[in-house]
Amino acid sequence: MDRYIESLKSNLEASIQAKREFMDANAQLHNFESAVQLVVKSYKQGGRLYIAGNGGSAADAQHLATEFVSKLARPRAPIPAEALTVDTSTLTAIGNDYGFELIFSRQVLAKMTPKDVFLGITTSGESLNIVKALEECRRLEFPSIVFSGRNGGRVKDLADICVIATGKTTSGIQEVHMVLYHTLCGCVENELFPE
Repeated sequence: MDRYIESLKSNLEASIQAKREFMDANAQLHNFESAVQLVVKSYKQGGRLYIAGNGGSAADAQHLATEFVSKLARPRAPIPAEALTVDTSTLTAIGNDYGFELIFSRQVLAKMTPKDVFLGITTSGESLNIVKALEECRRLEFPSIVFSGRNGGRVKDLADICVIATGKTTSGIQEVHMVLYHTLCGCVENELFPE
């Protein structure tokens, strides 16, 4: 049984280490600050946030959208946000008719306006459907942010703002992403609804 405890302790230590490394990554801290400012600006001009990811990052996209629409820390009016990962009819139709790599870019084209912001979440930075969505944002001149990992991948050069999470494993990167998106929501909440 001790080996399970040791496994947990090892994972906790790796998570703590990844977060400590991020705290020392000044460029990424400033990128995050720019991301918050972009989202706040969007909301102040009547825009909304569209979020996308695959697998665990798809769940994170839903989680973050929920925090905006419901609440993070305290009661307040809803903030419009949508995860582009939840409409199975749309996802399967686009995937079947055009290809899985276009499931987010077609929704960007259909739903977004220049006042909105797209936020992609990809631990590898190589998710083709996030790449295509960012390319569509660039073509349409829609603001975009990406939370990535490792070396940032292809997405780092496509998004207006790329925040690269530290962590040596996919799970470690996702744990840093969780802190990023909770903090993003909290900062936006405080800006739009000061106590």
